[in-house]
Amino acid sequence: MLTLNNIKKVYDGVEILRGISLDIEDGEIVSILGPSGSGKTTLLNLILGITDPTDGQIIFDNKDITKVAMEKRGFNIVFQDYALFPNLNAYRNITYGLKNKPNISTKEEVDELIELLGLSKHLDKKIDQLSGGQKQRVALARTLVMKPKILLLDEPLSALDGVIKESIKDRIKTIAKEYNLTTIIVTHDPEEALTLSDRVLILNEGKISQYSTPDEIINDPKNNFVKDFILNQLEIKKENIFSLFGGCYV
Repeated sequence: MLTLNNIKKVYDGVEILRGISLDIEDGEIVSILGPSGSGKTTLLNLILGITDPTDGQIIFDNKDITKVAMEKRGFNIVFQDYALFPNLNAYRNITYGLKNKPNISTKEEVDELIELLGLSKHLDKKIDQLSGGQKQRVALARTLVMKPKILLLDEPLSALDGVIKESIKDRIKTIAKEYNLTTIIVTHDPEEALTLSDRVLILNEGKISQYSTPDEIINDPKNNFVKDFILNQLEIKKENIFSLFGGCYV
């Protein structure tokens, strides 16, 4: 569905992305994982269309969209800070984009999505009356009512923890599968990426260190960077990863 061919990005003479090539399948959840400065956000911005690659191609649905403007790509993003309108209640935030494109989602579809995200009891609340998890779900709903071709999430769980974090993870997975929605997530958290995604793209210094399923990354890390980043740098305990994948760590 989405193909990147030898994507390179240079800022002020510095090569940020160095020959990124990969395929993302229709309906797949892919996390982009890596340390600060690895090129995660730059790659997300290139896919979204905020900036253009210095070299390479972006192919979507067999069409070259490398130079297609962001607003014509039909991709939508949920930003890390949610970017909600504080003067509007939750429902008006969710339906804000429909004012200009009212035929994208019917009222029944909007209500179904609100129910799926567990927001029915919070629609009249102002944004400052919502918890972090509720704000995240409102931001998701606002994006999803516009029926994006690809959903992009920038650190969607970074401000959440505990039960709320797990709940949002489950909802993201449910929505992606129910709507067959290709979803690309930027995260710095290995555990988040490994438990949420069908495949994980691990970047280091602008290059792909590994692009594999979570199981393959845990059982067959391709290099020392992947092994160290997953198990040591972010202090993810081996026994936790071990239990997540049914005791298959070797």
